[in-house]
Amino acid sequence: MMHHLLTISLINESGYVMGDTEKRFLLRLSQQLYEKLAAEATEKNKSVNAYIVSLLEDAEGDTNFEHRQFIGRAIAGKDIYVESGLVMVSGIYYRYLIDDNSHVDKRARYTVIEANGNILTLRKIKE
Repeated sequence: MMHHLLTISLINESGYVMGDTEKRFLLRLSQQLYEKLAAEATEKNKSVNAYIVSLLEDAEGDTNFEHRQFIGRAIAGKDIYVESGLVMVSGIYYRYLIDDNSHVDKRARYTVIEANGNILTLRKIKE
């Protein structure tokens, strides 16, 4: 079985090095997989390296802890602390944004529609 050794440079499409440093490593690919990746990269007008990096970036996507744990979760308005700009979810405080920039209704319920780091975006649940 023939394998290709490919040196991968983790640089995104904008040309910025991921993580401020370039990491290179060897990746063993079967001939069949390499040819498939090369064809797809050509279709997208990218090098094989750039194409693999874009696949890795896309796969990383929204799989952070907050996203997996909180998207779709319902939160009581009483757990949103306007004065401090924090919301409590599962005993942990997060910063928050309301998706339509409305004022917090302490009697309403909200759902988490986005999580980005320690900031949750909330939407009021219409009753």
